[in-house]
Amino acid sequence: MTGGAGDASVPRARDNPAPVAAHPFEGELLCRVLDTVLREDVLSLRSTAVPLSRPDGMWLRLTLRAGPGAWLLPVRADGFQCEYAAREPLLVGERTGTRVTDTDHLLALLREAADPRDRSGFDDFAEECRQAARAGRLLARTGSAVHTRLAERHGPDPSTWTGLDTGPALDTLAAHVDHPLYPTARARSGLAAAALRRYAPEHHPSFRLRWALLPLDATTRTGTLPAWWPTAAELGRPDLDADHLALPVHPLTFDRLPAPAVRTALEYPDVRPTLSMRTVAVTHDPTVHLKLPLPIATLGLRNRRTIKPGSLVDGAAGQRLLAEVLHREPRFRDRVLLADEQSHLHAGHELLAVLVRRHPPDLDDALVLPLAALLAKGPDGVLVLDRVADRFHGGDRFALLDAYLTLLLDWQTTLYRYGIALESHPQNVSLVLAEGRPVRLLFKDNDGPRVFPAGCPLPHDGFDDARTYTTHKGPLADVFVTITVHLCAGAIAFALPAPERDRLLRLVYDRLDALAEPTLRRLVLDEERLPVKAMITAGTLLSKQRSGAADINKHYTSGPNYLRRAASRR
Repeated sequence: MTGGAGDASVPRARDNPAPVAAHPFEGELLCRVLDTVLREDVLSLRSTAVPLSRPDGMWLRLTLRAGPGAWLLPVRADGFQCEYAAREPLLVGERTGTRVTDTDHLLALLREAADPRDRSGFDDFAEECRQAARAGRLLARTGSAVHTRLAERHGPDPSTWTGLDTGPALDTLAAHVDHPLYPTARARSGLAAAALRRYAPEHHPSFRLRWALLPLDATTRTGTLPAWWPTAAELGRPDLDADHLALPVHPLTFDRLPAPAVRTALEYPDVRPTLSMRTVAVTHDPTVHLKLPLPIATLGLRNRRTIKPGSLVDGAAGQRLLAEVLHREPRFRDRVLLADEQSHLHAGHELLAVLVRRHPPDLDDALVLPLAALLAKGPDGVLVLDRVADRFHGGDRFALLDAYLTLLLDWQTTLYRYGIALESHPQNVSLVLAEGRPVRLLFKDNDGPRVFPAGCPLPHDGFDDARTYTTHKGPLADVFVTITVHLCAGAIAFALPAPERDRLLRLVYDRLDALAEPTLRRLVLDEERLPVKAMITAGTLLSKQRSGAADINKHYTSGPNYLRRAASRR
């Protein structure tokens, strides 16, 4: 980003009061989209921006290839993956005074400045923004009632929601928090707005699964199925009992099933969505979650929520690899828990598949809290982080975060030494807390790791996705930084007041300085800039051919190293 002096052409706040958005969510959404455009350097807007200091604050002059001159964006210093963040939902034409106050107008401007080959991606993202706005407005109307229902069923204090049967309720709290990076995470492309209340986790619905039958000779089955799994006869087709296997199907997918699936009429059992939405918790058997394909996309138009058969293989292989590390590193055996993801079946099609996930035993008295719920508010309006700290750490939330991060960073740096990096973001990691026991971590969904074969002394074959394997450790460090550092540590730190934020970032720095091997320490602590996920670029704005992304979930730009800066402010 180039430097610059103040400029009298920048509109003063008193001359151009910020407009009142139709709903607060629209203003928040525009700010988040502007932040993302800067962070991902869309159309090189960040790298060519000129900072302008005015009495009302900092502005950036942004130059678009098309349109009437430059645009001015009011910003504040940030530092979490980008130097600046929007401080108002506003973009102003430098010469014309035109005010952009909604995402449709913003995306239209960016579309005109984009390469013609990329313009459809900006149209798609504009629709994502509209979907996210609709979902946000709906949640604003219904969120209070959802919290009331959760309090009536489980009590007002989430720190007391122990046992696996409360898992969907904790996921609902997490679903009320915006994604730390992706601005339109509430959008579900392909899902009608009316279906949100019936199936989306933020509304805490209950519904019943549908069932289909698959010919045994067309089905690949691994592991064991729960005792309650119905037979063809129990599904009303005794004529198929000998040579067909039952497949649970999400109601949103039922009408789209391809051959050779045979639909049945039974609706069973009752389930609730987890934070991932395509994974549901079985109400009468809360130890079991079923991951089911959905005909929608989230976190990007190309990020489809179907299930490729190979991902089932990779999830099981990932779990086995982690189990090998636990076998060799006994200090983690009682602290790191793994969900059992060895049971699954499919018929060679991304809509004909299911993963049967089983949770570890003996969690009835434990709080199994997804990391994504830490920054949520409970039904009583208090941060879950604070309620949990009150119960388990005498009200000291820094002590809770210290215990959690020390274990997490110890585990993840150990994996790095074994040539492994996990895509274990806050949706896939849970804190396990119980009276009189140290904090534990539960990991699930291990189907997207990176493995460096030359540095991995463990059996590591069995992965279906060739992108799992790397020829050097660089891709491992990228995953470590973008997931463990940014999402599991940095996102929490930057949600706290400045003194606590800096203290937590220094803690992360110190733990990594002590735990990381020299190469990882250099890449994470010494570099001026760190890798940052370019999620809307790879997920929606650009095709894979245009972005060059081999994996849309592992496509990067860069941002400031806030760990290094925090350490320098001691």
